[in-house]
Order: sequence, then C-alpha cells, then structure tokens
Amino acid sequence: MNSLKHFIIPVLFLLSAPIFAQTTYPKITGYFGILHPIMTVSNEQTTLNFRDYYAIGFPTGINIWKSSKIGFSFEIVPNIKAEDGHDKVTNILFHPGVLVALGNGYTFAGRAAFESSGRYGVTPVINKTVLKSDNCSYFVAVPFPVRFGNDHPATFTVGFQFGIAF
Repeated sequence: MNSLKHFIIPVLFLLSAPIFAQTTYPKITGYFGILHPIMTVSNEQTTLNFRDYYAIGFPTGINIWKSSKIGFSFEIVPNIKAEDGHDKVTNILFHPGVLVALGNGYTFAGRAAFESSGRYGVTPVINKTVLKSDNCSYFVAVPFPVRFGNDHPATFTVGFQFGIAF
C-alpha cells in the first residue's frame, strides 16, 4: 500500500502540471494610473484643464476577469485640484464596471460612477495595452465621463489616462 502511494502522488502531480502552466479564470489583476481630465462641457460652460487650474486623478483598481473576454472591475479615484496657489482633494470616485476585451490589446470598460461630491453617472472607457511584459503591462485609456446631480448641470468630460497593470 505504501508503494502505491509513492506511485500515485507523482503521477497526480505530473497530470496536474499543465493546469498550472496556463492562464486560469477567474484571473485577478490590479492597476494604478494617472488621469488628466482635458475638457468638460455643460450647457453653461466649457472648462479646460491646465488653463485656470490643474486637476489630476489617481485611478486604482482591481479587475476580475471571468474569462478572456469579460470581467468585472472596481476602481477608486481620488481627485486633486490645484488652483490659485492652493490644492486639495476635491472628490473621491467609486467606479464599478464591466470589462469587455475587444482584441488587439483593446478593452472597453463600462463603469457606473458615484462621486463623494454628490454627482453620479456613467463612464465609458476605451483602454489599450501598449507594452506588455511577464510582470506587468502599461496602458493608455480615454475615459468619457458623463455626470448628473447635486444641483449642477449635466456634464461631459474627455480625459487621458496612462498607467501600469500587474
């Protein structure tokens, strides 16, 4: 019986080796980025970042890929604004969403948006992996936030984001 155990354990190990060599799902990845809102438009005004103020966000999140085609993402984005010699955290964004792999390194993220400022909305994002290694990948993204609420007019923003996923 003891010799049978010595035979079965190595055989089971060898049979399971290919399982560890492939990507298994769910697959969990994390990321960190830097977001620059470029322009925000409402029915009252158009504002440009870098002109009268500087705003920046730091998207940090976790992606859970159910398969190679679809996943779930949860992101938190603290936003900082510098204006007239003062800077402060102006908002924290809670940003859950669905990920859809489009092929050739492109991903679509459809996100719900809940801001600590009282605003809410959606953020469609197009993401492109530009450099991939064994340990991490670098990406660029273009988010299109649409926001409502808190007694402000609806807004549409275009931004630019770059970051690292691991």
